[in-house]
Amino acid sequence: MLQRTYDWMMAISARPNAIWALAVISFIESSVFPIPPDVLLVPMILAARSRWLVIALVCTVASVLGGLAGYAIGYFLYESVGRPLLDFYGYAGKFASLKAHFDEWGAWWVAMAGLTPFPYKVITIASGVFALDPATFSIASALSRGARFFLEAGLLYWVGPPIRSFVEKRLGLVTTVFFVILIGGFVVVRYLM
Repeated sequence: MLQRTYDWMMAISARPNAIWALAVISFIESSVFPIPPDVLLVPMILAARSRWLVIALVCTVASVLGGLAGYAIGYFLYESVGRPLLDFYGYAGKFASLKAHFDEWGAWWVAMAGLTPFPYKVITIASGVFALDPATFSIASALSRGARFFLEAGLLYWVGPPIRSFVEKRLGLVTTVFFVILIGGFVVVRYLM
């Protein structure tokens, strides 16, 4: 089943309209969706290495715009949309303690969440709730998300076929590591925030 899913993702990734799917996933992941855009970004670059710059740019721009949507949810719709989202992910109880950190280190929180598997949507919503300066938020988001996606895309372009071969030979291990990192990010937020 894992191999069929991988083959399906590779087939979708090679299609011309895959860039739009990546843009949508990147956008919604930054504000509400739990799965990071890397699940599509990686196979897209492996399937079409020569387009790595375009793929990374689309992923970055859509992610930053989605982050601004998360900011708007926190700023304008916290009670009706933001709080239920944070309850769903199990972060609402620790959200108040984040306020003290955000007043002094808000831009660094955005940058850290943008670069790591830390759930970025929590920080985008928090940025709006705590009214982090929108320009500071946008710059930190663009720099961190851009660094993450361009570095990832550049490495996949540069190393290319050996990475694809590694992934295909060790698909179970790669999938397990991906989910451990993804779930680990949520656990870190839940217990260390």
